[in-house]
Amino acid sequence: MATMKAVRVHRFGGPEVLSLDDVPMPQPRDDEVTLKVCAASVNPVDCKTREGSVGGDLPVTVGRDVSGVVELCGTRAHTLKGDPMFAMLGNDRGGNAEYVVVKATEAAAKPERLSHVEAAAVPLAGVTAWQGLFDHGDLKPGQRVLIHGGAGGVGHLAIQFAKAAGAFVVTTVAAEDFDFVRELGADQAVDYKNQRFEDEVEDIDMVFDLVAGDTQDRSWSVLKPGGILVSTVSEPSPEQARLHQARGVSYLAEPNAALLARISRLIDAGKVTPFVQTTYPLEEVAKAEERLESEHTRGKIVLQVAA
Repeated sequence: MATMKAVRVHRFGGPEVLSLDDVPMPQPRDDEVTLKVCAASVNPVDCKTREGSVGGDLPVTVGRDVSGVVELCGTRAHTLKGDPMFAMLGNDRGGNAEYVVVKATEAAAKPERLSHVEAAAVPLAGVTAWQGLFDHGDLKPGQRVLIHGGAGGVGHLAIQFAKAAGAFVVTTVAAEDFDFVRELGADQAVDYKNQRFEDEVEDIDMVFDLVAGDTQDRSWSVLKPGGILVSTVSEPSPEQARLHQARGVSYLAEPNAALLARISRLIDAGKVTPFVQTTYPLEEVAKAEERLESEHTRGKIVLQVAA
């Protein structure tokens, strides 16, 4: 049986527990395909999986999004060998590997204007941003949205999605990221280290919270009555929502092939561009995760798996 390299966790812990193992190459069934992974991005959920704070039986392969080319097709797959695809994987498989099985509900054609490295930065962060802004936040043209953490993986795509949808975009970032987020389309940037955003911002229709903690608690005061606070990191307080005549929603992003295809069209139309801060080879995944956890990251960190 053919084998491949995959990054797996055999015991929970820090980056040092990540192991590059030889494992059987996965075989597709029905409408699945086996993707030869060219690149895979690194996300906070990978670190949580490694630490054991996200469910999963050991050993577990980490990684939730990939870009690559179809290597094998299931009997009902509607793709061809060699087709370039990108995908957000379900949490039952990991993308930090040379090959991965991808379901029809998870993958879309890779944006033509992106390399595999750039495309790998999009799926999880892009789906998370889109579902938060539009599926849960119901953001409309002309509304005012406050995005906390706008320079990060999810945030830098959320700014671009919100701007493309015709919203007025405010974001909290470090001062050194002001030029970066303004180039992405932010109308107003607030330095979270030296300014209190509630002194700078008001009449917000939607807060998109990617930070949690005190930042979330202070966000209620800037919302209009009837506004909404959406978080992918922690459950908003129902009591605060009632007190401020607002709504609070938390959610986990779900794979969605049709949504990825829609995001791909925005990218190819030049309205959205992912930013990759740095890349690492697959065997240096521990360094990549350590950097994600310990340093301020602008955009995404991506693993280069194959040419």
